[in-house]
Amino acid sequence: MKQLISLLLLACAMVTMPAQAQTRYISDNLFTYMHNGPSTQFRIMGSVNAGTKVELLETNRDTGFSKIRDNRGRTGWVNSDFVSTQVGLKVRFPALEKELTEVKAQLEEALESSDEKTASLQTSLKLRNDQISDLETQNSQLNEQLMTSQAEIRELRARLDTQKDDLLMRWFTYGGMVAGGGLLFGLILPHLIPRRRKRNNGWA
Repeated sequence: MKQLISLLLLACAMVTMPAQAQTRYISDNLFTYMHNGPSTQFRIMGSVNAGTKVELLETNRDTGFSKIRDNRGRTGWVNSDFVSTQVGLKVRFPALEKELTEVKAQLEEALESSDEKTASLQTSLKLRNDQISDLETQNSQLNEQLMTSQAEIRELRARLDTQKDDLLMRWFTYGGMVAGGGLLFGLILPHLIPRRRKRNNGWA
């Protein structure tokens, strides 16, 4: 019997054995009561506000209560359901709000940067299109000038060929006239020069 009682006492001691203090937070209710023992049967010592940072000293699994030390240095028991490893919203909300503000600022900056890049690309694209249009116009004008120049060259070559033919005809004509004049002159000249009479003695 004494051995049984000793084992029960040992088991209770193990269940309620103090552990190394760990940081915990009171979960996000308005507050929770602190008792001077591990159940609601014990006297209420006061209350702990939601989000308060506390030290977890030990836990009684049988009653579902945890022994804590709050920021005011009080030690007592609270319902384990109200003890959390996460920081309460009271502390997290300002940090989340700050982070949200920073993210919004970064997003706006990224959007502005994106809008600036888009506007720059659009401006660059417009300039390229204008340059291409100008080059196409210049190319069209140059093609027209080239066609006009080629037509003028063909016309000038035709005129030159015609002038060459005319010049040859003139030279042939002039040559024929000169030859005809020489022939005519050769025929007329003997009649124009008086002949000398021969002497009887045979001497001129």
